[in-house]
Amino acid sequence: MEENKVEKKQEEKVSSSSESNNKKDQIAIIRISGMVKVNKDIEETLYRLKLRRKYSCVVVKPTKENLGMIKKIRYHVAYGKINKETYDKLIKERGKKDKEGKLKAFFRLHPPRKGIKSKLQYPKGVLGNNKDDINKLINRML
Repeated sequence: MEENKVEKKQEEKVSSSSESNNKKDQIAIIRISGMVKVNKDIEETLYRLKLRRKYSCVVVKPTKENLGMIKKIRYHVAYGKINKETYDKLIKERGKKDKEGKLKAFFRLHPPRKGIKSKLQYPKGVLGNNKDDINKLINRML
C-alpha cells in the first residue's frame, strides 16, 4: 500500500515537471535598448541569448539559467509569457530558415506601431516583465 502511494507521488512529480516545460510555458524576450553604452557583461548575456540587434526577439524555456540571464538584462529588454496563438503567428510571419532548413533561433521584428516608452519600466513603459501584455507588443511589431 505504502509503496503504491510513493510511486503515485513520484509519477505526479514527473508529470507536473514535464507539463511545465511544454510549449505553452515559454518566455518571449525582445531587445528594446540599442547597442551604445551597454555594459560588457550585459552585452555578453544579450549575445548569448541571440539578441544582437534592436527589436530582435527570442523565445526560450523558463529554465533556471535562462531566468538568471533575464534577471541580468531586465533593464534592456521586454519579456513575458507568450501564448500559443502569438507564437504561431510569430513563426508564420517572421520565421526565417537557415541553409539546412531549420528555423533560426531568433526573429527580427519591426518597431512597434503607435510607438513605445522605451526608457520606462513596465507599468508605464515596456522594459522588464510585461507578463501577458508581451503578446500585444509582439502583435504590434509583426
